[in-house]
Amino acid sequence: MADKSTDIAGLLSPTVESMGLELLGVEYLPAPGGAVLRLYIDRPGADPEADGQGVGIDDCEAVSREVSARLDVEDPISGNYTLEVSSPGVDRPLFTLAHFQRFLGEQAKVGLKLPQEGRRRLQGRIASIDGDTITFEVDGQPFAVPAGNIDKARLVPDWAALGYGTAKGASGRRARPGKGKQGSNQKTNNKPAAPKPSRAE
Repeated sequence: MADKSTDIAGLLSPTVESMGLELLGVEYLPAPGGAVLRLYIDRPGADPEADGQGVGIDDCEAVSREVSARLDVEDPISGNYTLEVSSPGVDRPLFTLAHFQRFLGEQAKVGLKLPQEGRRRLQGRIASIDGDTITFEVDGQPFAVPAGNIDKARLVPDWAALGYGTAKGASGRRARPGKGKQGSNQKTNNKPAAPKPSRAE
C-alpha cells in the first residue's frame, strides 16, 4: 500500500474495530477530478465461502457514517473525494502478509511496484511465505516477491468451485459473474480548498 493508504488505514482501523468489524485495507486513488477512498471491511473470523457470514450493505452504510465523521475531524485528504465502503467479495484484495498466509495455496493476481524478471504483473499460486518474502508458483516455477514490492494483489476466484461452472457467454468468452460483493456503499465528500470542508451527501 502507498503511504497515504497506510496512514488512513491506521487512522480508521480503531473506528471500524469498535463496530465489531475488521478493516482489511484501504485504497487511495488520487485523480484530477477528485480522489477515491475505498475501504474493504470484513467480519473477523468469517468464512469467505460461507453464506451469511460476511458483511452486508447495512454494515457498509454504518461504517461509512462513522468513518465520514472521523475523516471530517482528522481531515487527512485535501480536495474532493468519494468514499466507498465494501465487503471484499470473492476476488478479495490481499493487503498484508497475514492475508497471504491465510490463503496459502490459492491463486492470486499481483501487480508489482517495480519490475522483477521483466514482469510488472503475475498470476500464480501462493506457495509459501518466508519472512517478508512471498513465493508464488507461476507457470510451474517459483517466483519470490518481497512484500514491499507488491502494489496490489487479489485472489483469483475458482468460478467452477463457486458453482458457476464453465459456461460461456454469447461472445464465446467464459461468462463471469459480478465480483460478488455482499455490500457496498458510496458517499461523495466535496471538500473545497478552504480550511473548513463541507460535504454534499
